[in-house]
Amino acid sequence: MLAAIANAFRVPELRRKILFTLAIIALYRVGSFIPVPGVDTSVIQAQVQDTAALNLLSLFSGGALEKFAVFSLGIMPYITSSIIMQLLQGVIPQVERWAKEGEAGQRKITQITRYMTLGIATLSSLGLLTVFRSVAGALPTSGPGLPPFWFTSLVIMISLIAGTALIMWFGELITQRGIGNGMSLLIFTSIVSRFPIAIYQSVQFGSGLFTVLMFVIVLFIIAAIVYMERAQRRIPVQYAKRVIGRRVYGGSGTYIPLKINGANVVPIIFASAILFFPLQLSQLVPNPPAWLTQGANALANGPLNWSLEFVLIVFFTYFYTALVFNPIDLSDNLRKNGGFIPGVRPGTATVRYIENVLNRITFPGALFLGVIAVVPSMIFSATQNTLVRQFGGTSILIMVGVALETMTQIESQLKMRHYDGFFK
Repeated sequence: MLAAIANAFRVPELRRKILFTLAIIALYRVGSFIPVPGVDTSVIQAQVQDTAALNLLSLFSGGALEKFAVFSLGIMPYITSSIIMQLLQGVIPQVERWAKEGEAGQRKITQITRYMTLGIATLSSLGLLTVFRSVAGALPTSGPGLPPFWFTSLVIMISLIAGTALIMWFGELITQRGIGNGMSLLIFTSIVSRFPIAIYQSVQFGSGLFTVLMFVIVLFIIAAIVYMERAQRRIPVQYAKRVIGRRVYGGSGTYIPLKINGANVVPIIFASAILFFPLQLSQLVPNPPAWLTQGANALANGPLNWSLEFVLIVFFTYFYTALVFNPIDLSDNLRKNGGFIPGVRPGTATVRYIENVLNRITFPGALFLGVIAVVPSMIFSATQNTLVRQFGGTSILIMVGVALETMTQIESQLKMRHYDGFFK
């Protein structure tokens, strides 16, 4: 691996991309330490650490929410809008046509995603203001010589929305001029930045032996995630020979790679959003009824949360896989290009065969995601260890997935220039 990193810096173009990516990441981390004007960060930090939903949001913002920094919303508004646009491709025919139009259609989808991100950021900033307004001393109050509260709130909201727009721009710059997927790398950076603090708190308030044991478990989980991320079911495809003029085309064999974990971390995000929504609603409603608070807490923590989260993750894994992978389109493309699956008739039989294979390989992937998401929550409930809460299965899944994706891109660049890569 060290040799591959050295090879990457020997290629001038690749070296520029890596250094540019690191510079943008550094700017992103600087913005996580600049608080919005007029807030008491110590009071906000205590409130975030005591609230499960806010603590999860703080993890994906790299701790920016604890300081109420300009990057407090993190990259989550953009991810939410991107997932919504993917779902709309299966619901709205016009959006589906844009997705198939190539670069022109993709520009339209990207533009709508940007506007939707700003809209979600506006609602999220308003929600944070409502939550922290109920905490004594968190936000500045109006008084003699001070600006009115509505003006201060407007400045805070504009700062948070502008921070989200800047993060979105950073991510697009990395994707276009750097290496890897920009949005994914920013999430990776946010999660990794919490690692030293989590280790320190785990050793300080817990047991050093337990921390070492957790490291061993994390290494085992990383190995399992890498195995599942690289696992594929390859469907063989044969192309018929075609004679065009004096040349013969086709006749070669290839395969269709179907990933076992094709949905990646999206089902976990969906399930968490649904289960945490009642808790967020109870915090936004002034003087919420007792039944709403009790029900929201039961859905956000405890055995009911673990059971429902596992079931929802399995459901959304099948749902999202069926949404993004269309066997009918794949069968039509094979037929148009003269391809067929050996032993399977073209048309309806091919569609049915692909659907059966997809359903069978999705099941172990769904179970794996459910276990990865639920088991760390159960361990944290029993141990109350900070390291388990900060670096559960979801965080590790995101980090490993982003690392593999980035390494694959660097690998392809090195192979083009006849260098040894990471995967040998």
